[in-house]
Amino acid sequence: MDMAERNRMATHGMGGELRFDEPMRKHTSWRAGGPARRAYFPRDLEDLAGFVATTPNDEPVYVVGLGSNLLVRDGGLQGTVVFTHGALRQIRIEGDTATQLVYAEAGVASPKVARFAANHHLSSAEFLAGIPGTVGGALAMNAGCYGSETWEIVSSVLCLREDGELVRRRPDEFEIAYRHVALRPNAAASHHREWFAAAWFKLSPGDSARSRRLISELLERRIATQPLDQANAGSVFRNPPGDYAARLIESCGLKGFAIGGAIVSPKHANFIVNSGAATAADIEALIQRVQATVLERYGIALEREVRIIGETA
Repeated sequence: MDMAERNRMATHGMGGELRFDEPMRKHTSWRAGGPARRAYFPRDLEDLAGFVATTPNDEPVYVVGLGSNLLVRDGGLQGTVVFTHGALRQIRIEGDTATQLVYAEAGVASPKVARFAANHHLSSAEFLAGIPGTVGGALAMNAGCYGSETWEIVSSVLCLREDGELVRRRPDEFEIAYRHVALRPNAAASHHREWFAAAWFKLSPGDSARSRRLISELLERRIATQPLDQANAGSVFRNPPGDYAARLIESCGLKGFAIGGAIVSPKHANFIVNSGAATAADIEALIQRVQATVLERYGIALEREVRIIGETA
């Protein structure tokens, strides 16, 4: 860290760690990608709010949890990456007996929310055990699996604005759809950039043993059907209306197809795995090849579920 950065952080009472040229391959589940020019590891939400408030308004800021739905190109990122996992980790029960809510910060892993709810005799969050990311990521993309989606159980969210202020928002302040969430243009102070900092989940009273059993069954299904033993980023494409991306890809004969070290998983066609030597360029090229093949065969344009950011090498 240079002296100017050190002084700026000390002046604002920040105690997190700022790194330069941080390899993003260490922080994404695909294990590929170039470096981030700046990477900040906050201590907690207060520390993160202070850091964001001192970041120039024109500075690109990327908030990353477990990097399980993210591809960073080999040229890296010119902005600042903030890592929430390990920092925004508070989870607790709030409210009275009649209206209990689960409060979870953005860096909490989604499966932990599922287990926490089950242990507190609350149901409807079991599906979160099948989402390999954090609460922040689940909120940002309305992540879901096995027929349920994140925003179905959201009571309200806590958003961090770029000026460091925290604001609590209701679901009706957002446009929410399949794998899509955006703040409505008429929402108060929507001219500020915002990031999800936490959520309050409204769940139903349930049987703890039954919930734990459902979670175990869901995890067993994931193990049986997904290539969890290889570096991947979960489902690469959204399911088109009335169909499944995996079915379309498999019917094109693309299972096992490879570009460089990137392979369409033989186990699940909507997964692309890193065999160990894949570059981000390999993975992106394979994504594009799959899209082009399905479009040519079926006239269906598959939309990515994963986010691609950064510069080419």
